[in-house]
Amino acid sequence: MKTINVIGNFSGRNAGDAAILGGVLEDVSRQYADVHFTIPTINTGFVKRHFAEYPITPISMMPWNLSMKILGLPALRAALNADVILVTDAILFDRKLYNPLFNYLWTLSYILPRARKSGVPVVLYNCSLGPIRTDAGHAALQRILDGTSAMILRDQESVDILQRQGFHHPRVIEGADCALNAVPASQERFAQICREADLFGSDRPVIGFNVNSYVDAFVRQGGSFGREHLVALYAETVDRTITELGVDVIFIETQHMDMGIAMQVLEKIRQRDRVRLISNRTYSYREICAVLQPMQLFAGMRTHSLILSSAMGVPPVGILTYPKNRGYMRTIGLESHLVEFKDLSVESYFSRISAAFAQREHIKKEMLPQVAREKEKARRSAEVLQEYL
Repeated sequence: MKTINVIGNFSGRNAGDAAILGGVLEDVSRQYADVHFTIPTINTGFVKRHFAEYPITPISMMPWNLSMKILGLPALRAALNADVILVTDAILFDRKLYNPLFNYLWTLSYILPRARKSGVPVVLYNCSLGPIRTDAGHAALQRILDGTSAMILRDQESVDILQRQGFHHPRVIEGADCALNAVPASQERFAQICREADLFGSDRPVIGFNVNSYVDAFVRQGGSFGREHLVALYAETVDRTITELGVDVIFIETQHMDMGIAMQVLEKIRQRDRVRLISNRTYSYREICAVLQPMQLFAGMRTHSLILSSAMGVPPVGILTYPKNRGYMRTIGLESHLVEFKDLSVESYFSRISAAFAQREHIKKEMLPQVAREKEKARRSAEVLQEYL
């Protein structure tokens, strides 16, 4: 039996990260029978509960195991004892580079080359690169690339970073986000959620929204857009969407830390009776996917809110909060459906939402083949592991 060490941010706090892990486990175990997965995590209970159908061993990265998240003995031992290491998601950026509670890049730039020297192949598996804005971050990422056997990138933005910033690697493979193949919860469970949360109770169409507590931190140039400004803008946009488009709204929050800003927005919405809130504090990513499916449109800030909505066949519009938002929306042909912070206002955001809502069936028809192509690319990435397994 081969051991696969899967490295990502699998704390249970982010539904997108959970969907990525579910996709990796499903795609790889479907193709290779005799494999076992070790998964470093600060929440072993979450991994055990949500992925019990797979052959997994969660590796605790808590302080009593001599670890500060990814920095410590558990992650190093898991890497050195594996037959292959898969690095997933978008954890290779240099914001707060030397803070191991937030950043993986610097620590992995030492762990992964050591594992590679010990004969363990390292594969960047359907991941994103960057943003990289410092010399130290550039050096750390290049150390990782120097010890990587294969690089499967999930978006063109990452390829552009390689070329634009002078990184080098001989084997770059086009992949896609593993979360695209998320499977929604059953119709029975969906009906139960609707009763619990009072969803889809009217005959009006429903538009989803997602707000992100990082605001413009990852794309900031000069001054900050401001949290209070974003809260007021979001609330006014939602009210205008409800009034002028005749819809109900469901906020879908996919990261625990976003609940604070979501509640601030909800407090300012005048037509609160037409708005509901669903979050991954209560519901799994599969259950969130089931709630997304009947929506007519989705307006999001988190990258994986856009990915999961499109994976469920719901056309997304969004705000450019991360470079990877542009990368994903470009991949499915919807880059023009993003608003940049420099252009963001109630008028610009609502105009984008209104135009997409009017053309939603056409957009969906054009989008679905692109999403199907990306889903297949994500699945086929498992074939790259053949030589290592």
